[in-house]
Amino acid sequence: MKNKKSLWIIILAAVAAVMLGVYFFAKPKPAAGAKAVVIEVRDKEGNEKSYSGNTDAEFLKDAMDDLSSAGFAYEASDSEYGLFVTSVNGVTADPADSAYWAVYVNGEYGQYGISEQPVADGDTFTFAYETY
Repeated sequence: MKNKKSLWIIILAAVAAVMLGVYFFAKPKPAAGAKAVVIEVRDKEGNEKSYSGNTDAEFLKDAMDDLSSAGFAYEASDSEYGLFVTSVNGVTADPADSAYWAVYVNGEYGQYGISEQPVADGDTFTFAYETY
């Protein structure tokens, strides 16, 4: 009985190690060097504003910080999933209204948080005020 329990623990540890390895090899890799990026903002009234610039940032959060000199502003808070954008250009998404700031990458719904989203040359990131 004791051997079966030990065997299960070893199997679970091996599966966890394999899953962790797959995660690290499959996650997106950031590009190094100068990149031209665009950040678009679509507020709750549908008004759109665009910010463009060059950045050496590897991840979206750092590119957002670089574009703050162009007038782009945001606030974010830590969550169990990483940084969560709570406000863009002074407009706070109200959770009571089921609102949030969605992130789109080149027109596709973002799959990563701003601190993990890689930046490539020519990328367009859109922050859209949405409700669910």
